[in-house]
Amino acid sequence: MADDTEGTTRVRSLFLSDLHLGTRGCQAGLLLDFLKDYDADTLYLVGDIVDGWQLRSGWYWPQGHNDVVQKLLRKVRKGSSLVYVPGNHDEFLRDYIGTTFGGIEIAESRIHEAADGRRYLVIHGDQFDMVVRHARWLAHLGDGAYTVALFVNTGLNKLRRRLGLSYWSLSAWAKLKVKNAVNFIGAFETFLADEARRQGADGVICGHIHHAADRHIDGLRYLNTGDWVESCTALVEHYDGRMEVLHYPTILRARAAEAERAALPAPDRRAVA
Repeated sequence: MADDTEGTTRVRSLFLSDLHLGTRGCQAGLLLDFLKDYDADTLYLVGDIVDGWQLRSGWYWPQGHNDVVQKLLRKVRKGSSLVYVPGNHDEFLRDYIGTTFGGIEIAESRIHEAADGRRYLVIHGDQFDMVVRHARWLAHLGDGAYTVALFVNTGLNKLRRRLGLSYWSLSAWAKLKVKNAVNFIGAFETFLADEARRQGADGVICGHIHHAADRHIDGLRYLNTGDWVESCTALVEHYDGRMEVLHYPTILRARAAEAERAALPAPDRRAVA
């Protein structure tokens, strides 16, 4: 069961991926708020935490991104274990796999044993993306198209907010509507589940495709942490071993609605009588 102390929810394990620090798309403010709301015994950074691809083409590192890094390091200093599994955007860290820096372990992958005894393969997942492996130029081209989609999406959602509408993701809609993208996601999930089975695990925890998920594939559990560019999702393991994908904007909306209800004046019972 999660332990709530002074507004912070403590869980056994917290899995984050695809933060893309160093890009304008990273929602560092929301991420920092999430890290204040949630703490864990063990933290897993499941790849694409720092976006080396974008930083090579143009330096962008505002204070908010630095605050996220400092918050993670502070959690380590306070006793949390932190395992960093690099992805394709922070692949420069793969040169340091097997080493530990300031309490942060760099690992290619990890078998995580949950409190209920189930074993999960923790891996970013780009190793099973055929475009990334065999056509890197196309992967970079796709990354550029994604950046353009985010730029368009920003303007669109400013208009939606003025109209009182909720956030809508152009890129997520495109992924789910374009047949090839849907097929790619399905194949990616199957490849990851097969790899987990090959390693004797009960499931897989990954990132990479910016599509949070919790489903069963041929008897194995497939969990994707999502991202902090659009969806703002994370995976937590509670102290009983239960795994849960959290959509932080939904949590914030529920919290705001509860606060609004609590602020309403109590009904006048005399008027009812």
